[in-house]
Amino acid sequence: MEKFRSIDDILDFAINAEQDAVDFYNGLATNAKTEDMRIVFTSFAQEEIKHKARLTQIKNEGSFKVEPKVVADLKISDYLSEVNPTPDMTYAQALVVAMSKEKAAFRLYYDLAKTAGNEEMRDIFIALAQEESKHKLRFEIEYDEYVLREN
Repeated sequence: MEKFRSIDDILDFAINAEQDAVDFYNGLATNAKTEDMRIVFTSFAQEEIKHKARLTQIKNEGSFKVEPKVVADLKISDYLSEVNPTPDMTYAQALVVAMSKEKAAFRLYYDLAKTAGNEEMRDIFIALAQEESKHKLRFEIEYDEYVLREN
């Protein structure tokens, strides 16, 4: 696991992770077989761009307010099979991929919080984990509304 020496190290790591997500979703959008899927993947990429901008702003302003919140977990992704991303995925499959990515990011930040060198670093990792949990919830709600309810 990566060692962080400063808050800036943490934020740089998180910013790079958000950029990786932007690149991932843009790549899927570029290779999408249908216009609908291209729009979905582009939308996911735009969300990640917003997250990256927020983290960059936090880094530049040097202020980070942690407001602990309990984020609901519908646990939908716990019961779905892993989906390998492909350009011709269905909307349901794309949501499963997105939930999986957000869940993995949550676990990463949560695990990093447990090993943080000080309380400030721990609080930042917890806040980042909460943010990823919110993203996962957004995709779970979407899956519930547009996949589960249609079946």
